[in-house]
Amino acid sequence: MALSVVDLYRDVLPKTNCGDCGFSTCIAFAGMVVSARHPLDGCPHLMPETVARCSRELGEQYAAGKWTQRDLAEDALKWAVERSASMNLADLPDRIGGSLVERGAGPALKLPYFSGHVLIGERDIQRPDGTDLTRWEKVFLFNHVAQGGTRRPTGKWKGFEAFPNTVSKVKTMSSQVEGPLADRFHGRLEELVGAAVRIGGQDHAGVENGADAAFFFQPLPRVPLMLLFWDEDPSEGFSASARLLFDETVTDHLDIESIVFLSERLRQMLCDAADQARQRSIDNDPIQMPGMRL
Repeated sequence: MALSVVDLYRDVLPKTNCGDCGFSTCIAFAGMVVSARHPLDGCPHLMPETVARCSRELGEQYAAGKWTQRDLAEDALKWAVERSASMNLADLPDRIGGSLVERGAGPALKLPYFSGHVLIGERDIQRPDGTDLTRWEKVFLFNHVAQGGTRRPTGKWKGFEAFPNTVSKVKTMSSQVEGPLADRFHGRLEELVGAAVRIGGQDHAGVENGADAAFFFQPLPRVPLMLLFWDEDPSEGFSASARLLFDETVTDHLDIESIVFLSERLRQMLCDAADQARQRSIDNDPIQMPGMRL
Protein backbone atom coordinates (compact mmCIF):
# COMPACT_ATOMS: atom_id res chain seq x y z
CA MET A 1 0.00 0.00 0.00
CA ALA A 2 1.47 3.35 -1.06
CA LEU A 3 2.00 6.05 1.56
CA SER A 4 1.02 9.55 0.51
CA VAL A 5 2.12 12.63 2.44
CA VAL A 6 -1.28 12.72 4.14
CA ASP A 7 -1.17 8.99 4.96
CA LEU A 8 2.26 9.32 6.52
CA TYR A 9 1.28 12.38 8.52
CA ARG A 10 -2.10 11.06 9.68
CA ASP A 11 -1.28 7.39 10.33
CA VAL A 12 2.42 7.23 11.17
CA LEU A 13 3.92 10.44 12.52
CA PRO A 14 3.25 11.77 16.03
CA LYS A 15 1.73 15.06 14.77
CA THR A 16 3.39 17.01 17.59
CA ASN A 17 5.39 19.44 15.39
CA CYS A 18 8.24 19.11 17.91
CA GLY A 19 10.95 19.96 15.36
CA ASP A 20 13.27 17.16 16.52
CA CYS A 21 13.51 15.92 12.92
CA GLY A 22 14.91 19.25 11.77
CA PHE A 23 11.67 20.38 10.10
CA SER A 24 9.20 22.86 11.56
CA THR A 25 6.15 20.60 11.23
CA CYS A 26 5.34 16.92 10.87
CA ILE A 27 3.62 17.57 7.54
CA ALA A 28 6.78 19.19 6.19
CA PHE A 29 8.80 16.16 7.30
CA ALA A 30 6.26 13.85 5.67
CA GLY A 31 6.52 15.78 2.42
CA MET A 32 10.29 15.38 2.32
CA VAL A 33 10.09 11.65 3.12
CA VAL A 34 7.59 10.98 0.33
CA SER A 35 8.88 13.32 -2.38
CA ALA A 36 12.62 13.59 -1.68
CA ARG A 37 13.35 10.19 -0.06
CA HIS A 38 14.34 11.77 3.26
CA PRO A 39 15.02 8.95 5.77
CA LEU A 40 11.93 8.12 7.82
CA ASP A 41 14.06 7.39 10.89
CA GLY A 42 14.82 11.11 10.96
CA CYS A 43 11.80 11.23 13.26
CA PRO A 44 13.22 10.04 16.61
CA HIS A 45 9.76 9.27 18.02
CA LEU A 46 8.89 6.33 15.76
CA MET A 47 9.27 2.73 16.89
CA PRO A 48 11.88 0.72 14.94
CA GLU A 49 9.26 -1.75 13.71
CA THR A 50 7.15 1.12 12.37
CA VAL A 51 10.15 2.55 10.54
CA ALA A 52 10.98 -0.88 9.08
CA ARG A 53 7.41 -1.53 7.90
CA CYS A 54 6.91 1.89 6.36
CA SER A 55 10.37 1.92 4.81
CA ARG A 56 9.48 -1.22 2.84
CA GLU A 57 6.32 0.45 1.55
CA LEU A 58 8.17 3.65 0.75
CA GLY A 59 10.90 1.71 -1.04
CA GLU A 60 8.33 0.15 -3.36
CA GLN A 61 6.80 3.51 -4.28
CA TYR A 62 10.24 5.10 -4.72
CA ALA A 63 11.12 2.33 -7.17
CA ALA A 64 7.88 2.99 -9.05
CA GLY A 65 8.57 6.73 -9.10
CA LYS A 66 5.30 7.43 -7.29
CA TRP A 67 5.09 10.97 -5.86
CA THR A 68 8.86 11.42 -5.89
CA GLN A 69 10.63 14.46 -7.26
CA ARG A 70 12.61 13.82 -10.43
CA ASP A 71 16.35 13.56 -9.94
CA LEU A 72 17.45 16.16 -12.49
CA ALA A 73 21.14 15.25 -12.28
CA GLU A 74 20.40 11.57 -12.86
CA ASP A 75 18.08 12.36 -15.78
CA ALA A 76 20.71 14.62 -17.34
CA LEU A 77 23.41 11.98 -16.90
CA LYS A 78 21.31 9.26 -18.55
CA TRP A 79 20.64 11.59 -21.48
CA ALA A 80 24.33 12.52 -21.81
CA VAL A 81 25.45 8.88 -21.68
CA GLU A 82 22.95 7.94 -24.39
CA ARG A 83 23.98 10.97 -26.45
CA SER A 84 27.60 9.80 -26.42
CA ALA A 85 26.85 6.08 -26.76
CA SER A 86 27.31 6.09 -30.55
CA MET A 87 30.82 7.52 -30.24
CA ASN A 88 33.71 5.19 -31.05
CA LEU A 89 36.36 5.53 -28.34
CA ALA A 90 39.11 4.93 -30.90
CA ASP A 91 38.05 8.08 -32.77
CA LEU A 92 38.15 10.39 -29.76
CA PRO A 93 41.91 11.13 -29.44
CA ASP A 94 41.98 12.70 -32.92
CA ARG A 95 38.74 14.55 -32.29
CA ILE A 96 38.97 15.88 -28.72
CA GLY A 97 42.47 14.87 -27.57
CA GLY A 98 43.76 12.44 -24.97
CA SER A 99 44.90 8.86 -25.52
CA LEU A 100 43.42 5.37 -25.33
CA VAL A 101 44.43 3.19 -22.39
CA GLU A 102 43.49 -0.29 -21.22
CA ARG A 103 41.97 -0.89 -17.81
CA GLY A 104 40.14 -3.72 -16.07
CA ALA A 105 36.72 -2.53 -17.20
CA GLY A 106 37.83 -2.24 -20.84
CA PRO A 107 39.42 0.51 -22.94
CA ALA A 108 39.04 4.13 -21.88
CA LEU A 109 40.01 7.56 -23.09
CA LYS A 110 42.56 9.19 -20.80
CA LEU A 111 41.64 12.84 -21.19
CA PRO A 112 43.49 15.77 -19.60
CA TYR A 113 41.11 17.65 -17.30
CA PHE A 114 42.48 20.81 -15.68
CA SER A 115 45.76 19.77 -14.04
CA GLY A 116 44.91 16.06 -13.94
CA HIS A 117 43.17 13.42 -16.07
CA VAL A 118 39.89 11.53 -16.25
CA LEU A 119 39.22 8.07 -17.67
CA ILE A 120 36.19 8.02 -19.96
CA GLY A 121 34.63 4.64 -20.68
CA GLU A 122 31.53 3.85 -22.70
CA ARG A 123 29.15 4.48 -19.80
CA ASP A 124 31.16 5.92 -16.93
CA ILE A 125 33.90 8.40 -16.07
CA GLN A 126 36.41 8.15 -13.23
CA ARG A 127 39.68 9.62 -12.12
CA PRO A 128 42.78 7.42 -12.54
CA ASP A 129 42.80 6.67 -8.80
CA GLY A 130 39.30 5.24 -9.09
CA THR A 131 37.51 8.07 -7.28
CA ASP A 132 34.27 9.30 -8.75
CA LEU A 133 33.36 12.66 -10.22
CA THR A 134 30.10 14.43 -9.48
CA ARG A 135 27.19 13.53 -11.72
CA TRP A 136 27.15 17.05 -13.17
CA GLU A 137 30.84 16.73 -14.08
CA LYS A 138 30.05 13.47 -15.84
CA VAL A 139 27.17 15.14 -17.71
CA PHE A 140 29.51 17.90 -18.84
CA LEU A 141 32.23 15.50 -19.98
CA PHE A 142 29.88 13.10 -21.78
CA ASN A 143 28.38 16.09 -23.59
CA HIS A 144 31.88 17.10 -24.64
CA VAL A 145 32.53 13.58 -25.93
CA ALA A 146 29.31 13.72 -27.96
CA GLN A 147 29.78 17.24 -29.33
CA GLY A 148 33.49 17.92 -29.44
CA GLY A 149 34.70 18.70 -32.95
CA THR A 150 38.14 18.62 -34.48
CA ARG A 151 38.58 22.38 -34.73
CA ARG A 152 41.67 23.65 -32.92
CA PRO A 153 41.72 26.79 -30.75
CA THR A 154 42.69 29.91 -32.69
CA GLY A 155 43.77 32.11 -29.77
CA LYS A 156 41.02 34.64 -30.51
CA TRP A 157 39.24 35.37 -27.24
CA LYS A 158 35.60 36.34 -26.71
CA GLY A 159 33.44 37.15 -23.72
CA PHE A 160 30.58 34.75 -23.04
CA GLU A 161 27.95 37.23 -24.23
CA ALA A 162 29.57 37.37 -27.68
CA PHE A 163 28.49 33.81 -28.52
CA PRO A 164 25.08 33.01 -30.05
CA ASN A 165 22.20 31.88 -27.81
CA THR A 166 23.79 33.02 -24.56
CA VAL A 167 21.26 35.76 -23.69
CA SER A 168 19.43 33.60 -21.15
CA LYS A 169 22.70 32.55 -19.47
CA VAL A 170 24.63 35.84 -19.32
CA LYS A 171 23.03 36.68 -15.98
CA THR A 172 23.99 33.24 -14.64
CA MET A 173 27.60 33.75 -15.74
CA SER A 174 27.66 37.09 -13.92
CA SER A 175 25.87 36.00 -10.73
CA GLN A 176 27.38 32.52 -10.37
CA VAL A 177 30.92 32.96 -11.70
CA GLU A 178 32.32 36.43 -12.36
CA GLY A 179 30.54 38.22 -9.51
CA PRO A 180 31.46 35.64 -6.84
CA LEU A 181 35.10 35.65 -8.00
CA ALA A 182 35.24 39.44 -7.65
CA ASP A 183 33.60 39.23 -4.20
CA ARG A 184 35.89 36.43 -2.99
CA PHE A 185 39.21 37.91 -4.14
CA HIS A 186 38.75 41.68 -3.89
CA GLY A 187 41.70 43.02 -1.94
CA ARG A 188 43.21 39.52 -1.97
CA LEU A 189 45.05 39.48 -5.26
CA GLU A 190 47.85 37.29 -3.90
CA GLU A 191 45.32 34.66 -2.84
CA LEU A 192 43.88 34.55 -6.36
CA VAL A 193 47.33 34.25 -7.92
CA GLY A 194 48.30 31.43 -5.55
CA ALA A 195 45.02 29.57 -6.13
CA ALA A 196 45.29 29.89 -9.92
CA VAL A 197 48.82 28.50 -9.93
CA ARG A 198 47.80 25.60 -7.69
CA ILE A 199 45.10 24.43 -10.10
CA GLY A 200 47.34 24.69 -13.15
CA GLY A 201 46.83 28.25 -14.39
CA GLN A 202 49.53 29.97 -16.43
CA ASP A 203 50.26 33.61 -15.62
CA HIS A 204 49.33 35.93 -18.50
CA ALA A 205 49.30 39.24 -16.62
CA GLY A 206 50.32 42.14 -18.82
CA VAL A 207 49.90 40.18 -22.05
CA GLU A 208 47.87 42.82 -23.87
CA ASN A 209 45.01 42.68 -21.38
CA GLY A 210 45.77 45.36 -18.75
CA ALA A 211 44.36 43.23 -15.93
CA ASP A 212 45.88 43.05 -12.45
CA ALA A 213 45.85 39.26 -12.80
CA ALA A 214 45.35 37.14 -15.90
CA PHE A 215 45.54 33.36 -16.06
CA PHE A 216 45.30 30.89 -18.91
CA PHE A 217 43.68 27.54 -18.09
CA GLN A 218 43.49 24.39 -20.20
CA PRO A 219 40.60 22.43 -18.65
CA LEU A 220 40.33 20.24 -21.76
CA PRO A 221 42.78 19.73 -24.66
CA ARG A 222 40.69 21.75 -27.15
CA VAL A 223 38.97 24.05 -24.65
CA PRO A 224 41.20 26.80 -23.19
CA LEU A 225 39.87 29.73 -21.23
CA MET A 226 41.26 32.96 -19.78
CA LEU A 227 40.47 34.63 -16.47
CA LEU A 228 41.02 38.39 -16.16
CA PHE A 229 40.81 40.09 -12.77
CA TRP A 230 40.93 43.76 -11.85
CA ASP A 231 41.30 44.42 -8.14
CA GLU A 232 39.41 47.11 -6.29
CA ASP A 233 40.79 50.64 -6.08
CA PRO A 234 38.87 52.44 -3.31
CA SER A 235 40.75 55.69 -3.91
CA GLU A 236 39.36 55.79 -7.45
CA GLY A 237 35.98 54.33 -6.53
CA PHE A 238 36.53 51.15 -8.55
CA SER A 239 35.18 47.80 -7.36
CA ALA A 240 36.89 44.51 -8.17
CA SER A 241 35.75 42.73 -11.31
CA ALA A 242 36.42 39.40 -12.99
CA ARG A 243 35.82 38.29 -16.55
CA LEU A 244 36.13 34.95 -18.32
CA LEU A 245 37.15 34.78 -21.95
CA PHE A 246 36.77 31.78 -24.26
CA ASP A 247 38.44 30.82 -27.49
CA GLU A 248 36.18 31.55 -30.46
CA THR A 249 36.00 27.79 -31.18
CA VAL A 250 34.53 26.85 -27.80
CA THR A 251 31.01 26.25 -29.13
CA ASP A 252 32.43 23.60 -31.49
CA HIS A 253 33.24 21.58 -28.39
CA LEU A 254 30.69 22.53 -25.70
CA ASP A 255 27.06 23.58 -25.65
CA ILE A 256 26.11 26.76 -23.77
CA GLU A 257 25.03 24.91 -20.61
CA SER A 258 28.36 23.08 -20.54
CA ILE A 259 30.31 26.33 -20.92
CA VAL A 260 28.47 27.70 -17.88
CA PHE A 261 29.15 24.52 -15.91
CA LEU A 262 32.85 24.63 -16.79
CA SER A 263 32.99 28.25 -15.64
CA GLU A 264 31.24 27.42 -12.37
CA ARG A 265 33.66 24.54 -11.83
CA LEU A 266 36.63 26.87 -12.32
CA ARG A 267 35.18 29.32 -9.79
CA GLN A 268 34.69 26.51 -7.29
CA MET A 269 38.23 25.19 -7.77
CA LEU A 270 39.78 28.64 -7.33
CA CYS A 271 37.79 29.37 -4.17
CA ASP A 272 38.49 25.92 -2.71
CA ALA A 273 42.24 26.20 -3.42
CA ALA A 274 42.36 29.64 -1.81
CA ASP A 275 40.36 28.50 1.22
CA GLN A 276 42.58 25.47 1.72
CA ALA A 277 45.75 27.56 1.51
CA ARG A 278 44.31 30.07 3.92
CA GLN A 279 43.40 27.36 6.41
CA ARG A 280 46.88 25.85 6.19
CA SER A 281 48.37 29.27 6.92
CA ILE A 282 46.11 29.68 9.95
CA ASP A 283 47.00 26.17 11.18
CA ASN A 284 50.70 26.97 10.87
CA ASP A 285 50.29 30.34 12.58
CA PRO A 286 47.65 29.93 15.32
CA ILE A 287 48.04 33.59 16.32
CA GLN A 288 46.18 34.60 13.17
CA MET A 289 42.42 34.85 13.49
CA PRO A 290 40.20 33.28 10.76
CA GLY A 291 38.70 36.66 9.84
CA MET A 292 42.08 38.30 9.14
CA ARG A 293 43.28 38.82 5.59
CA LEU A 294 46.52 37.04 4.88
